[in-house]
Amino acid sequence: MVLAALGTIALMRYAPGYFTDAREMDAQYAGSARTELQLEQAQHGTFAQLTRELLGGWMHRDLGRSRHFDVPVTELMTPRLRVTGKLLFCGVAGGWLLALTLALPLSARRTASGEGAIAAPTALLLAMPVGALATGCLLADFGGPVLVLSTLIAVRDFKLIYRLLRQTWRSPHFLYARALGVSTPRIMRVHLLPRLTNELVALATMSFVLALSAIVPVEVIFDVPGLGQLAWSAAMNRDMPVLLAVTLLMAACIGVATMLAEPIQRAEAIPCA
Repeated sequence: MVLAALGTIALMRYAPGYFTDAREMDAQYAGSARTELQLEQAQHGTFAQLTRELLGGWMHRDLGRSRHFDVPVTELMTPRLRVTGKLLFCGVAGGWLLALTLALPLSARRTASGEGAIAAPTALLLAMPVGALATGCLLADFGGPVLVLSTLIAVRDFKLIYRLLRQTWRSPHFLYARALGVSTPRIMRVHLLPRLTNELVALATMSFVLALSAIVPVEVIFDVPGLGQLAWSAAMNRDMPVLLAVTLLMAACIGVATMLAEPIQRAEAIPCA
């Protein structure tokens, strides 16, 4: 998180035109805008000064005030946090529902028939940038942000879940259960899914990280008033307090999710996507 904060501050501080303001283009506000910028440059002209003020405020639970919107950062983030949280939950849940719907019946087949028919479209969707997928859905007036995130999660997790299930079906005791005539749905419900709980939890955690990494282009393209759109707006307007707060929040979420998934992945040897 500290590295994420320092990196964000450095990129914004040394970006061309940091000490500029769009109001300078308007004759009515040009004088006051220049005065404010000169004062800001005198107070926060160096990287050390800017870092000390921003991180010092965080240590005292003060996220600062938005430079662009002129309101406390907390007031900007609170309503958008709920919007982004709901979008992430629906996207991950929809993606997992679609991935399991495809992977469970295909993996239960005694042969690998049908895998090739799905491999080509999933590979194509995996290679497509999130922004291009979202733009295509928007131009075609088909689906929305939840569909884009669900598709992204589904095509990535389908391959992992399918391989995991396929490998488990080949275990001797599952083959023996089938030979005894135990129904496939019963094997899945009673034995297969409970056995794979840890692996599936680890994959679900990494699915959240994947969805979070795609949230900025999805919210911007579909004009969703969430944290991703706020981060984009802050970057465009060089709004350092807002961008830093959103960056650190996302870094914290990714860090926690990774820490939860890593022990399970090491224990079960699940490949990361």
